[in-house]
Amino acid sequence: MKAIKKSGLLGAGIGLVAVAAAGVLPGSAAANSGSPFTGGVQPAANPREGIQDNALISSLDESSVAWGNLPLENPDTAKGVTRYGYNTSKSSVLTQDPNETYKTEPDKNVYLTFNGHHYLYQGHELGPQGYVTRVDLDQTDPAKKVRLMADTGSGADAKPPTFDGITWDPFSHQLLLTSEATAPTGGVFALKLDANGEATDHVLHRLPALGSGGYEGIQNDPDGNVWIVEDVGGAAPAGHPNSKIPNSYVYRFEPKNKADLTKGGTLEALQVLRANGKPVTAADLATGQDAVIAQLHTDGAAFRTAWVQVEDLAAGSTAGAAKAGATPFKRPENGVFRPGTGFREFYFTETGDTNADSDLPGAFGAVFRLSQSGPSSSTGRLSPAVIGDVRHTGLDNISFATKDQLLLVEDAGDTLHGQRNALDSGYVAVLDEGGKSKGLVRWLAEGRDASATYDALFPPMSGGATFNDGDNEITGIHVSDGDPSVRGILGAKVPTPFAHGWRAFWTQQHGDNVTWELRSATGGH
Repeated sequence: MKAIKKSGLLGAGIGLVAVAAAGVLPGSAAANSGSPFTGGVQPAANPREGIQDNALISSLDESSVAWGNLPLENPDTAKGVTRYGYNTSKSSVLTQDPNETYKTEPDKNVYLTFNGHHYLYQGHELGPQGYVTRVDLDQTDPAKKVRLMADTGSGADAKPPTFDGITWDPFSHQLLLTSEATAPTGGVFALKLDANGEATDHVLHRLPALGSGGYEGIQNDPDGNVWIVEDVGGAAPAGHPNSKIPNSYVYRFEPKNKADLTKGGTLEALQVLRANGKPVTAADLATGQDAVIAQLHTDGAAFRTAWVQVEDLAAGSTAGAAKAGATPFKRPENGVFRPGTGFREFYFTETGDTNADSDLPGAFGAVFRLSQSGPSSSTGRLSPAVIGDVRHTGLDNISFATKDQLLLVEDAGDTLHGQRNALDSGYVAVLDEGGKSKGLVRWLAEGRDASATYDALFPPMSGGATFNDGDNEITGIHVSDGDPSVRGILGAKVPTPFAHGWRAFWTQQHGDNVTWELRSATGGH
């Protein structure tokens, strides 16, 4: 039986290597031996102690494509935007000093091929300001591997906010990036690319018609709509300090002109209906104890849905969605369409409270399936595909590996890592035809590199003595064949991982900020 693959970093702020485990970690052989994500021996979750290597299911390998201290080919020295994963405006090197430099946290990935050249695009989530980079996957010279695409905005956004989500819009030929900040800072920004994958003006332009809020997930559909998933944590209700009320929405923007999003359009938010036809509103969920929350997180549940127009954006999208009678969730973060369904099934994660001591319904989140007659339909049906528990929670980034295999990764956070003595994991939810998970398979047990271990031991203090998160986080899980045309919208084709041009990536945020490419252990991408 093949040994589980392990990989990790040797030291902080240096290049990385992949190493093979000497033996097999505790785990079980997955049921589907034909898939590279499920066809092997599963690793156990890494404990939250010291430095740990990543451990992969035995059918997968990985190699680094970029890491934090890689120099940018075209740095902006005045702004400290000189490295892939950290900003040098505070410190010139990545250190483990209490006054260490700002790590900038490359986040979600977009893989695109232009004229036979293969690129990976990312926004950066932390630091003094946002910027966008491009990793040249064909380049072997480290000094030329990562290029700064933009770190300047327009107008009031001359210093752009930091970015989390990203997608490629083939209709307007631009990257769409989301800023996970409350209004008026957060929202959607566009970066136009030419036919060679280069930025046309190297300026990030805000798209005000898409609203303003703590946006994270962003995804297109073939009708030209833009789907947005918001991630704003709710307040703790009275008497429940470890719980949060639902506070974030799922949006759909229908543009007037899909080739030019500056022409405006209609922003809608998802509304869930009770059995009697009345909507589930923010006012209903203000205490976090309405019975409908438990019902939403019950196996076999199904609710009718509608889209309602967000007309009042003066105070931001969150307030506007609440005013429109839309339904908030417990930190939904990212969403994707299920391949092979004609964009009739949309799946989105709900992170939950990320605290084992939460004592209110829905504490550990879920993955929800929204089924509609088409991507522009005004009504649909919502049901849970995966219901979280304390061992499988903090579900964040999401991508389909095949029609029936949904990749999910955790961002459980340091508190929950300690409570359950387990770092984050990546899972495969194997779905049936009805969109319900038949079980989870762990394909990744994330480790903790030296820099992240230091940050976890010495967390940020008042006065800004340190600037960085603690334990490593899994983000940016992404499976794509790089097709930049409308035919390449995620969900249009059924993926075939590591064959026919399909590639898979994920980013190990915090610490040394490494982005990995996954490969089949038997060869190929």
